[in-house]
Amino acid sequence: MNRRSLVGLLLLWSLGPLLWQVYTSFCSDQALIQPFVSHDQRWTLIHYQSVLNANPPFWRYLVNSLIVGISSTFLCLLLALPAAYALNRIPRQLSALSRLALVGAALFPYVLLFLALLELARALNLGNQLLALSLPYAALSQPLAILLLNNAFNDLPPELEDAAKLEGLSLFQRFRWIFIPLISPATASTAILVFLFSWNEYPIALTWISDSSKLTLPVAMARIAGSSIYSVPYGAYAAATVLGSIPLVLLVLIFQKPIVSGLTSGAVKG
Repeated sequence: MNRRSLVGLLLLWSLGPLLWQVYTSFCSDQALIQPFVSHDQRWTLIHYQSVLNANPPFWRYLVNSLIVGISSTFLCLLLALPAAYALNRIPRQLSALSRLALVGAALFPYVLLFLALLELARALNLGNQLLALSLPYAALSQPLAILLLNNAFNDLPPELEDAAKLEGLSLFQRFRWIFIPLISPATASTAILVFLFSWNEYPIALTWISDSSKLTLPVAMARIAGSSIYSVPYGAYAAATVLGSIPLVLLVLIFQKPIVSGLTSGAVKG
């Protein structure tokens, strides 16, 4: 098998589920059950119409997820950037122990914290508040974000900060005008990963939000899938999946270069 064939198989394997969802979203219910139907009976837009004309409308779930994702990403980076810088400046032995603790925290299954987070939401009256979801999302994303950003800080030569100190720049000025622009690719890739986690998270959003007008996209899609006890609305669920994937695809396409640059920074030394 040559390289082109292997690449083609990998692309088919990766894009196959998405292509099948797109196909299913345009197929009529009859065509999904009976493969051999006429052309005019196969294709339909009724699934998209039912999703977009629902009450509440589907676009509201997209807006809710965008609000939660953007606020979570902003809060996570606001805390992770100075933490990653500080981790880079502490003694090496303590830094190694801190990284090991962060790796353990990043690998810890957050579902085990589910009941504790639920009790916290009840105690602080955080239920049915979209911005409140950014608190656990930002906290759960912190370990991975700090590790990725700390990698970027490690790539910066120490002479750069020494030169900035000689110019009389304060710590905030060095951080704002030198470090953040230089690690912007790593910051962009970290922001995308945090945003994706917030966009796709389900258990916390399911228990913290009960108001149907404030549901995030994963919870709303789960309700579409279980809207009938007699049948599974495959077409409507596929249409919701396609519509929910469009913002993520556009986001990755727009920030493709900084994402790749940030994920590969530090791969080659010297």
